[in-house]
Parts: sequence; C-alpha cells; structure tokens
Amino acid sequence: MSRARRVAVSLLAVGALTGAGVPPAQADSSLIHPALRAHLVAAYDFDHPVPGDPALERDQGRSGTEIELINGGAAMRVPDRAYRGSRNAVQTRQVEPAVASNDDWKAGTWSASGVRTLRAFSATAGTTVMGWFKLNMDSPLPNSTTADPDDRYNAIGLAGVLTGDSDGHGVRALLELIDVDGELRLVALGRRLDGGNSQTFAATRNWRELLPVGQWVHLAATFDFTTGTLALYRNGDPVEGFYTRTDDPWLVSGPGPHVTTASDPRGIKIGGSFPQDTLERNPCDCRMDGLMFLDSVVSANDVRRQYRHLAR
Repeated sequence: MSRARRVAVSLLAVGALTGAGVPPAQADSSLIHPALRAHLVAAYDFDHPVPGDPALERDQGRSGTEIELINGGAAMRVPDRAYRGSRNAVQTRQVEPAVASNDDWKAGTWSASGVRTLRAFSATAGTTVMGWFKLNMDSPLPNSTTADPDDRYNAIGLAGVLTGDSDGHGVRALLELIDVDGELRLVALGRRLDGGNSQTFAATRNWRELLPVGQWVHLAATFDFTTGTLALYRNGDPVEGFYTRTDDPWLVSGPGPHVTTASDPRGIKIGGSFPQDTLERNPCDCRMDGLMFLDSVVSANDVRRQYRHLAR
C-alpha cells in the first residue's frame, strides 16, 4: 500500500474509532476461554481482514477496534500457527536499519483525541495483555534514529495499550523486552496516571530462555492499578521477577479508589512504537498471534486456562 493510501485509510479508521463507532466483529468463540470472555475488550487473530482492505484487521473482542498492518499491509499476514485453529500470524520487522525512515512493519491504531472504542481502559482498576509471540532475533535491532552504526535500541516492543496523552510511545499497559540495569529482560510495564511514573516488573530468568528464537510462546501480563502490583506468565505459569522501583510510582498508598486516568487510550501498539507512523522505535522481528487486551486482572488460574484452551 502506498503511504498516501495508508494515511487515508488510517484517517478513515481514526474517524470511525473516535466518532461513529464500528460495529464489533462477531467474536470467534474458539479464541478465548469462556472465563475471560466478559472482559475481552479487543482481540486479534490475524485471520479476519476487513472486507475490501486486507491491510486492516478486525477486532474479535467487544470493542470493534480495527488495527492497521502498518507499512507492510496484507503482506504482514503470514501463514503460521501459534495454536490449534489458527491460520495466520502477523509479521513485524525492521526494514531499513541504517536509514532514518518510517517503514518498519508494525501494527496498531492511534488517535490524538483518544480511541473511543477503547474506553474500557479509562478509569479502570486493572488490565491484562496476552498473546502468542515468536521472536526471530537474539538482540535489540540497530537504532535507525541515530548516526552511530553500532547503536542499538534498548528494547524490543511486543504489545500494549497507550496512555490517554501518549505520543505513540508512552503506555498504560505493555509487554516488552527492555534493558534493566544493563541487561535485557522480559517485563510488564504499566502507568496508572497520564503523565505519571511507570512501574516495571522484570523477569528474573534469562529472556532467551523465556523466548527462544523461532519458538511460539504464550505470554501474559497483568496490571492491578488498585494495589500497584504486576505479574508475568509464560505458557500458563507465573514468571518469577522483581520490581524495578521500590517506592510508590503509581501513587496507590493514599486513599482510593485507585484507577487509571479517566481518558481514552490513544491507541494500541504492536511490534514497535508510534502506530501513527511518525517515528521508529524498538522494532521486533517477530510473529504474533491471538493478541488479547482485557479490562480486568486475569487470575493465575484463568491465565492457565486460556493457555491450555488453545495449546491442548
């Protein structure tokens, strides 16, 4: 798809998402365990292109939030199965590592006024991000925004929900790999208040063991904004980890209720930042499938149920 056409499509999508509202796709009941269905806001299995425009993917959750397959369009939908019943996955990747451009393959949606269909993440007490991921890289990719050929990004973006004041990078709830004290780690990174501090829960185990190159892995991250706690899961099991801050970055020590800022998220980002395609940051050479964004803290038992629901 040409950049001009992609921008036009993106603007049409933003208008629908922030105004008229697109009727949700009929949810694929095979994708999610019944215990989670009531809290599923948005979900993408990359088997449901928008009729007439395969560069857009239909939402299998209740919100009807379409996302764009940015820069690669329909070519990003590749035949690969993360779980039984799947037909396609989405491929994200860096395109020109030595050139400062906006051509990386990533996915998502963005609106400066907030994405109205994602309002379930406004003033919410909890969020869960989960899905299947297969990395085809063993280190962060070259930083295309600097002149130094040896400079690399400090993170690998997976999937997350943006804040209500995000520039396309700042998040309310995110799964990613990021440098923690000089070592790349799998993390859940969340922010309760727009403009406020983030908290990070980092996995203790080596990230290459958690996400072996070329292997599908199911990951989940939960964000409890009421208690200020986060959790990570891999293939249905809890992942041991630690908080990178020991103070109170979410300001939950005082009187509640403690919920996120009452603002519509500015979008969803998948495989890198800036879904409005104005800048490149933290690209992921990887495939993703069965991505889900829920407006509650999924219990450890239900994370395990969801994994087994698809993996068995």
